[in-house]
Amino acid sequence: QVQLVESGGGLVQAGGSLRLSCAASGRTLNRYVMGWFRQAPGNEREFVTAINWSSGATYYADSVKGRFTISRDNAKNTVLLQLNILKPEDTAVYYCAAGLWYTGAYYEKRTYVHWGQGTQVTVVS
Repeated sequence: QVQLVESGGGLVQAGGSLRLSCAASGRTLNRYVMGWFRQAPGNEREFVTAINWSSGATYYADSVKGRFTISRDNAKNTVLLQLNILKPEDTAVYYCAAGLWYTGAYYEKRTYVHWGQGTQVTVVS
């Protein structure tokens, strides 16, 4: 079992930045892909970005490419998400998730079996 705890959300003006963290515990992550999803009110949860813990390969949704950066801190078992040039449409609850990388596509929710509680990101214009 992998436990995930997100932190770092908040309220920011458009054009600003935030940094989200996801602390993982309970298992070594070498076989995992770590993802971030987000869900705005009335919308489905959507893929944002993911990182293969072992290889470091990263993947991004087109809507955030060039603005968001995912990384990992091996020593702290933490996934970081740097959000830059934020837009009001980035407003959502952001969820960290973990899944075995070989069980499905990195952008599909069903690949991820462990989820954090979510952290709110609000971008105002």
